[in-house]
Amino acid sequence: MTVREILKMGDPRLLKVAQAVTEFDTPELRRLVADMLETMVAAHGAGLAAPQIGVDLQLVIFGFEHNQRYPDAEPVPMTTLINPVITPLSQALDDGWEGCLSVPGLRGKVPRFAHIRYQGLDGSGAVIDREATGFHARVVQHECDHLIGRLYPTRMPDLTQLGFTSVLFPELDPADGDD
Repeated sequence: MTVREILKMGDPRLLKVAQAVTEFDTPELRRLVADMLETMVAAHGAGLAAPQIGVDLQLVIFGFEHNQRYPDAEPVPMTTLINPVITPLSQALDDGWEGCLSVPGLRGKVPRFAHIRYQGLDGSGAVIDREATGFHARVVQHECDHLIGRLYPTRMPDLTQLGFTSVLFPELDPADGDD
């Protein structure tokens, strides 16, 4: 396993629409998922998308029991999600603070669907079909945005709600600069 470099906002690879995964349960895919997990954990992330490490595939990972960057967030099941489809189950939106490993040191208030269904495949090609609310739903939507070339600031209707994590949330670990 290898901790990979995380691309930062401004890198054109973050703006591309990712390609569908067509082969499952291969040594290469298993290695990629392991590298992504190690990279996410090393960066204290809640999730990571393959495009964030320069891999042009529709693959995201997310999940944690406790995350120091989001200390009040409920646990999110550890998931490898490939070729995802998100369906809003209500038009209700929740505003919430988001950070991103590709937008280090900043947080912004982003509206997201409050209740979603997400479908896709795991690393072996088995079907995933779940509903999510709260922070779980937010994380899934955030990570899947990376697969269509979107970063959270482009979802923000009010850029006055964008700021440095160290100013907005000084109680968080100062080493938390890389959201």
